[in-house]
Amino acid sequence: MRQTADKIIIFSELFTGLTNVYGTYDPDTGRASQIKSQVSSRVLVDHLTGRRSYGVYLLDKDITRAVALDFDTGNRLPPFEFVNCAKHYGIYGYIERSKSKGHHVWIFFKKQGVPARKARLVVKHILDEIEEPDIEIFPKQDELNKNVKYGNFINAPLFGGLVPKGKTVFVNPATFEPYPDQWAILESVNRHSEKILDDIIEMNDLSSQAEITSEKKTPQTGKTTSFCLPACAQRMLQDGVTLFQRVSCFRLAVHLKRLGLPLEITVTILKAWSHKNRPPNGKRIITDDEIIEQVSYAFSKSYKGYGCQSEAVKPFCDYDCPVYKQMRKKSA
Repeated sequence: MRQTADKIIIFSELFTGLTNVYGTYDPDTGRASQIKSQVSSRVLVDHLTGRRSYGVYLLDKDITRAVALDFDTGNRLPPFEFVNCAKHYGIYGYIERSKSKGHHVWIFFKKQGVPARKARLVVKHILDEIEEPDIEIFPKQDELNKNVKYGNFINAPLFGGLVPKGKTVFVNPATFEPYPDQWAILESVNRHSEKILDDIIEMNDLSSQAEITSEKKTPQTGKTTSFCLPACAQRMLQDGVTLFQRVSCFRLAVHLKRLGLPLEITVTILKAWSHKNRPPNGKRIITDDEIIEQVSYAFSKSYKGYGCQSEAVKPFCDYDCPVYKQMRKKSA
């Protein structure tokens, strides 16, 4: 069993930022407040034991060691989509059930931290891809300055007063059930470097984008998810295909598996997709049994390719696709 001192070390390395100020809230009224005092071990112990909550100001000058997203809704699909879309880029996110009805997703960086601007830019790009552009990102600013002295705090997880209720705990994204050993999860998190952010920014040409606004916008309705698929797969799913139905089914299954969708859901999605297909000359539409067969092939091994050279994929290729551009760059 881990000692309190060990837990404090783990916790303080992950949920850290400014050390001279922290946030808290009253569990009875929900009223939040700022405390201008040193973030000591006692502050963290009080948080973990439920005496007083600790809210972390993640932004330190222009550096952050973590990013948190506030999915302020009971809908599990958006945080699930985000985590799987981020994984597509090699970014690992961890879902926390918040103190209210929603969820937080945490992304952690190396001890030295990364420029907040880059981290926020990449996170915003992923949110745009899953069509959830209005989710709050912490830190909310790229840097501290004379106008932004502290930034905004976000409540740290594992508040002792709520953990027994199944809140402020990290959950398995496949089931949304709390992990049985929260500390084992925290000890094993992936901590990302600045380089992976640079690679994503370059691949998607994000460097020219304007500063991200921190203001919340009116939530959109009628969203159709893209599941963070490459452009070719999105077109194939949306419009159906005419030729190479089985190959197309296999390629789509590979993409959906890469996003973390289980085999059964992938089969369901592709059965619905098959009704959009328009095979020529009176040829039949791919059958349910053939779909199950192709999905089973896709899930049997770890296929890495995107199928850009496949005759089934070429008609749907988007020359602005970052995967296509990267492939062309490597072949040049």
